Amino acid sequence: MVYNISHRTTYDYSDPVSFSQHFLRLHPRDTPHQYCSSYKLEVCPAPSNIDHRIDYFGNRIAFFTIEGPHQKLEIISRSKVIALDTATPEAFETPSWNIVRDLTRGAQIGPALEASEFIFDSPLVKASERMSEYAVSSFSKGRPILEAVRELTARIHADFKFDPKATAVSTPLEEAFENRRGVCQDFAHIQIGCLRSLGLPARYVSGYLETDPPPGSERLAGADASHAWISFYCHGLGWIDMDPTNNLIPGVRHISVARGRDYNDVSPVRGVILGAGTHKLHVAVDVAAEVPKPSEKTA
Repeated sequence: MVYNISHRTTYDYSDPVSFSQHFLRLHPRDTPHQYCSSYKLEVCPAPSNIDHRIDYFGNRIAFFTIEGPHQKLEIISRSKVIALDTATPEAFETPSWNIVRDLTRGAQIGPALEASEFIFDSPLVKASERMSEYAVSSFSKGRPILEAVRELTARIHADFKFDPKATAVSTPLEEAFENRRGVCQDFAHIQIGCLRSLGLPARYVSGYLETDPPPGSERLAGADASHAWISFYCHGLGWIDMDPTNNLIPGVRHISVARGRDYNDVSPVRGVILGAGTHKLHVAVDVAAEVPKPSEKTA
């Protein structure tokens, strides 16, 4: 699949901003499952300088400064991503979760040791006895890790209600877990917390998800949104993605942008400003599959 993605972020300030600096994580990653063939970033007003770099987790970030008064900031990223369909391993092909847990306790060097940093608490996800108790029924001794995580994913999807009004970016994990409702960010944090509470490495993934319009409705440009899911480490196979919000293993319709310990490491736009008073934020995302021309279609 080939996707054309646009992500527009607009800040309208009640009072002029005299100075601002922002970090952006909007550039899709290159992975074994996808390739970003083109990327364009537009910022208005024009920054006095802009710098592109790679962060600790391998995410592509942009850092820019705007000097001079402005009451509106608009950030637009446009990407073309080629997504590849890949085979999902069978559960019986994966080692037991006990083995993965033991191997990532620092018993050996290599990928397992590198994955071990994702066992520890992070700013927004702290392991807890309550989450361990919730998760453990899916993790009987010797059970293949993919089978266990798949069941945990299904349980979170069934037990927690998707409710955009229930939480905000700043809502603590414990509150979302207690109320059993939230958005994709909360679902991802809850599953990461459950896995880490059992001693298993898990990380946060941000990106986009191609969605379908309601039956009988036309697709609306800009009506999509950013999405979040998780990856867990499986010895011998590496990292495997899982989407607790939709109860599925991500495929070609999931486009990865950034990954880290939790949302703090991958937020699309973050910055500091001087002035502004209050502000209104508007975000419009469009994920459009590129339809091949008739001559390009296979028989």
